[in-house]
Amino acid sequence: MAEGEDDSQKTEEPTQRRLDDAREKGDVAKSQEIPGWFILATGLALLSFIFPAMARNLASDMQVFFAEAHNFAVDPNAVMNMMQRTAWEVALVVGLPILFLAVAGFAGHYVQQGLLFTTEKIQPKLSKLNPVEGFKRNFGPQGIANFLKGIGKMALVAGAAFVVLYPKREILAGLPALDIASVLSIVRQSAIELLLAALVVYAMIAGLDYLFQRQSFMKRNRMSRREVKDELKQSEGDPMVRAKLRQIRQERSQRRMMTKVPDATVVVTNPTHYAIALHYEQGETPAPVCVAKGVDAVALRIRELAEEHSVPIVEDPPLARALHATADLDEEIPAEHFQAVAKVIGYVLSLAQGRRARYRPSE
Repeated sequence: MAEGEDDSQKTEEPTQRRLDDAREKGDVAKSQEIPGWFILATGLALLSFIFPAMARNLASDMQVFFAEAHNFAVDPNAVMNMMQRTAWEVALVVGLPILFLAVAGFAGHYVQQGLLFTTEKIQPKLSKLNPVEGFKRNFGPQGIANFLKGIGKMALVAGAAFVVLYPKREILAGLPALDIASVLSIVRQSAIELLLAALVVYAMIAGLDYLFQRQSFMKRNRMSRREVKDELKQSEGDPMVRAKLRQIRQERSQRRMMTKVPDATVVVTNPTHYAIALHYEQGETPAPVCVAKGVDAVALRIRELAEEHSVPIVEDPPLARALHATADLDEEIPAEHFQAVAKVIGYVLSLAQGRRARYRPSE
């Protein structure tokens, strides 16, 4: 923040450079609820499609251990092999879901901010040990917002759980009287429905939280008008310097343009406000080319150069205005002006051949 400025002066939206600087420092619009939603969705997918097959395989193997325990060898090698096999299957049952959940959490962060690696957030700072700053973080506006968000999230999830489980209250109350297979089936089905309801609610929570975090991110990165001007000076140079450079480029361009006027075939004028110098060589140029044009002072200079070098000057106000508006420097004139310009050049050639001619301007 510039010296002497407060938050009330930060009325401008952040520039791309300010947003890039914030990203380099690890400050991005990020919702922690979106990774939570990805993890919850992955858990639901695991419970619905992967866990049943994995559980059946593990149960089948364990059943063999208990049903045919008397057939297993008890020598050290056999016991070690059995323990390794069991450990591997348990690791698959436990480790594979953990891997999927970790990837889901990473994906939840990636969709928000892409790949971002910075050491800014993990650098030790004394402000993190300051109890006053810690109190502000926990009980300030952001802390209160997080507290209210947590209460609202728990209330919504609890409401979704009530909607799913209340119609099943009699079935759930009778679980102790059922066999283990029926209990597991009912519990799994109820858990899937519960997670699905929570997933829908959590999607709304995550969406609203991301919008809130985005708004907070843009607000804390707002800039004052002075900061925008200072950044513009740093990135593009001082406006006065840029204006001076633009003026120099224009003057150089005009000098180059003026050097072509002595070789022009004709200059069409307004007669006082516009002047367009055209060059045409029969058999060399397919169409007349605009070599110079200008208004007021520039037009006056074109006429002066034309008079100094005996370049014919033809007054045709409508044609002069039309050519100035449509013809580009060092380019052939537009096709719609061919006929009018051909009339001008024909008149000039007649004068060059010593023939008496009269020119009538366009209407």
